Amino acid sequence: MKIALFAIFLLAPVLALADKPNPADYTIAVHVQSSRFVDQCSSDDKGSMCFMILSLSVLIDGKKVELDDQSPSKEVIVPGDYKARILKEDTSHSYEYSRTYELLFPDGATRKYNVVGASE
Repeated sequence: MKIALFAIFLLAPVLALADKPNPADYTIAVHVQSSRFVDQCSSDDKGSMCFMILSLSVLIDGKKVELDDQSPSKEVIVPGDYKARILKEDTSHSYEYSRTYELLFPDGATRKYNVVGASE
């Protein structure tokens, strides 16, 4: 019994740190220019459904990009500079791509955003 408690005591700090993202992994600079909620609607043969999603206008590597939040949110993001990393991308064609970024916030929280638009 004492050995089990000792093992748990030793592993607790390791498990607590496992949940926190490593800031060194977030190497992409993202400048949020604007943050707003937009209606997203879809319909099928059962009817239509609308909900609000958070849309960000950002600059990444000097390019204007539109990002949409993947999770429900009630707050807008304060414009400013954040760090990000690419979670998923498909660049198999030279003329199109899809990408998911994970933004790191100052308190260590993260949120995933899909690229939904790009301009020069």
